[in-house]
Amino acid sequence: MNRALLRSQLEKHEGLRLKPYLDTVGKLTVGYGRNLDDVGITRDEADFMLDNDIEAVERQLETVSEYRALDPVRQTVIANMCFNLGFRGLIGFKRMWAAIGQGNYKRAASEMLNSKWARQVGTRATELADVMRTGKVKAQEHSE
Repeated sequence: MNRALLRSQLEKHEGLRLKPYLDTVGKLTVGYGRNLDDVGITRDEADFMLDNDIEAVERQLETVSEYRALDPVRQTVIANMCFNLGFRGLIGFKRMWAAIGQGNYKRAASEMLNSKWARQVGTRATELADVMRTGKVKAQEHSE
C-alpha cells in the first residue's frame, strides 16, 4: 500500500476537525474521521495529549510571578488546579493568589477549600490544599 497516497486521500476525503463533532451517522468524531464512539483513543494518544496539555498549562502559569516564586511541589498544586479549572478560572482565585504572594500557604489552602471548585471536586481539593499547606506530597499520592 502507498501510505502517503492513502494519507493524502484521507486528509482530502475525511477533512480535519480539531474539535469533536457528530458525523453523518451520529458518531462522535474528531481529527481525520476518528470515530470516538467505537474506536476511542489509545493510551499512547491519551498520554501524548496529556503531555501537550501539561506543557500548555506550564506556559500559561510561567506568566504569573506568584507561581514562579513557588517551590516545585506547590507549583504542581497550582498546575493541577489550572488543568482542572482552566487558566482564567484559576486566576479568579484572588484571595488564594494574595495569600501565596505573602507566603501564607495555610491561608492559601483555606482559600482553595472555600470555593465552589472544592465542593465540586471533593477529595482532589482536600489533597491539593494539604500539599499547598505543608509543601509535602504523601507517598501514596506521588506513586499513583
